[in-house]
Amino acid sequence: MDTSATDSSRTLELSRSWYESSIAEFLKTDTDLVLAKLVNNGGLALLQTQRNAWILQTEILKKTLLGIDGKIFLEFNIPRMGKRIDAVLIIQSLLFVLEFKVGESSFQNSAIDQVWDYALDLKNFHEGSHNASIIPVLVATESTSPVDFNYLADKDRVYRPILTNTDYLSQLIFDAVKHVSESVLDSTQWSKSSYRPTPTIIEAARSLYANHSVEAIARFDAGATNLRLTSRRIEELALEAKKLKQKIICFVTGVPGAGKTLVGLNLATQNKNKADQHVNAVFLSGNGPLVAVLREALTRDEVDRRKVNGEKVRKGQVGESVKTFIQNVHHFRDDALVDPGPPVEHIVIFDEAQRAWNLQMTANFMQRKKNIPGFHQSEPEFLISCMDRHQDWAVIVCLVGGGQEINTGEAGIDAWIDAISSKFPNWGMYISSKLVDSEYSAGKAISKTLKGSQTHFDDNLHLSVSMRSFRSENVSFFVKALLDCDINKAKETLSSVISRYPIVVTRNLNAAKDWVRSHARGSERFGLVASSKAQRLKPYAVDIRVPIDPVHWFLNGKEDTRSSYYLEDAATEFQVQGLELDWTCVTWDGDLRYAGNRWSSHDFRGNKWTNINIPENQSYLKNAYRVLLTRARQGMVIFVPEGDIEDPTRSPQFYDATFNYLKSLNIPVLG
Repeated sequence: MDTSATDSSRTLELSRSWYESSIAEFLKTDTDLVLAKLVNNGGLALLQTQRNAWILQTEILKKTLLGIDGKIFLEFNIPRMGKRIDAVLIIQSLLFVLEFKVGESSFQNSAIDQVWDYALDLKNFHEGSHNASIIPVLVATESTSPVDFNYLADKDRVYRPILTNTDYLSQLIFDAVKHVSESVLDSTQWSKSSYRPTPTIIEAARSLYANHSVEAIARFDAGATNLRLTSRRIEELALEAKKLKQKIICFVTGVPGAGKTLVGLNLATQNKNKADQHVNAVFLSGNGPLVAVLREALTRDEVDRRKVNGEKVRKGQVGESVKTFIQNVHHFRDDALVDPGPPVEHIVIFDEAQRAWNLQMTANFMQRKKNIPGFHQSEPEFLISCMDRHQDWAVIVCLVGGGQEINTGEAGIDAWIDAISSKFPNWGMYISSKLVDSEYSAGKAISKTLKGSQTHFDDNLHLSVSMRSFRSENVSFFVKALLDCDINKAKETLSSVISRYPIVVTRNLNAAKDWVRSHARGSERFGLVASSKAQRLKPYAVDIRVPIDPVHWFLNGKEDTRSSYYLEDAATEFQVQGLELDWTCVTWDGDLRYAGNRWSSHDFRGNKWTNINIPENQSYLKNAYRVLLTRARQGMVIFVPEGDIEDPTRSPQFYDATFNYLKSLNIPVLG
């Protein structure tokens, strides 16, 4: 059965599973007692369908496990995915992950991916499973199909899913134990092992919105310790502001993928259902694709969860409640233009705050779109003024990414700091010393505030470790060195990355697509990405002028041609910023060309490439590639076309130097 977890943090405090025992004890225990323990630990209102499924699974396992020694865990919690594994068996050296499809006579691809995902989750995030051989098993209870036990393992010793019916489940286990000969797993130590998940932002949003804690879905190593400290510090500052009736602004900085958005979502979800409406928080982003994807993901997940619990629910109704939790910052701004009163929320979180509009962009927009001539505030200044309407207290949290400005009119973080310093002296400002780094574009503004009593430095507000790529936290450092043309640093960093995070470069797009398909397992998501200025990839059927729907691209399944899985539609930096995939195929066009220890920037106008000479626009293009190159959690292939000597818009000289540069960094070449 595919069942959703309830409060993960509560479950984790008790046990990772709702029932665990030795197989010998399980065989002696009456089925009703097993059921009672599942119900008691689950804390659910038991539906008849779930009760029947648990009874049937228990009876099947009792017949299957006769004569077998080991340990059994039922309803094993996977907080990152918001689900539970039906059964985990530890038998000698093997870890079996069992998913039952009660009443099913066939094996659906989605079910195969589901059990595979469970096995991969344990391998990647459960410490006791890192060195174990894991066999995912899908059981269709009514299947009469012939069973072929083909034991195929990948390098990390996660086996390809095995499909069976109930009659052959026992034989499968006996045969597997004979097939694999390794040291016996310590089941007691395994059950007490740490779980260190690294969720995608979509998975994190789902879990947090379902009232799970950030601790339940975050790793417990140094990176996640930083994440928890930052989350707690922000919560403390918010509570202190409310208690002392203060107005404060906090800047949370971090490397790409460090969890800045997770910190913001955690603060918003911790306050979304508070009885005291004065503590309500809202998560705001000017990133339209991110808002759309997160809203749809939360809506779908909430609808599914309520249906599992037997509720009748309309998707539209759920969607409306989600909209109050995650909003587009421009809609928030427009409401404030109409209503002169303070917002409902006392806490607002601005994601990618460095992308807020500068004075020129805001004034131009107000005149053209809102018919408000003479508007004289930047977007940061206006948004702060909206929160300043509160008479008692207010909290603004700005999530700041380094090198993430990718569009004309984005003010960077300077505009926020300038506004506080010059217009809102009653506001306290909490920043990390890392904010002065040039990467965050705030050095000049901060230098003005160092003597001000309103500025408080707190390095708990900086996230220094990337958690997007759980396979290698140094990927963002490698990408930075690559784009800075620091060859020695890039080589050094790549050598520490590539064993766990494969990176290859190729001039064959079909080979690149085959590479990502072959590396992805289960429902691991992969996709094609390209710069928004990559105008000459059309000969390869990559046309960035054809708009994608990010909701379909990021959320829909393998059967949907609009999804990223099809590798037909390329997403640009504007559609993927703030989101991530497991594997990416990064296409590199002639817009950004290596030119001997520097980059040459170009825009395609009419029928030819033109030089980009404005430094700010050069920076935007470089940052676009920074976004593209840091989207993958597990690995990427970079495709650089060979060009065409007969086509002046795709001359080989536009591409060869870039390819040779990437190759010189010791990135393996895929034929």
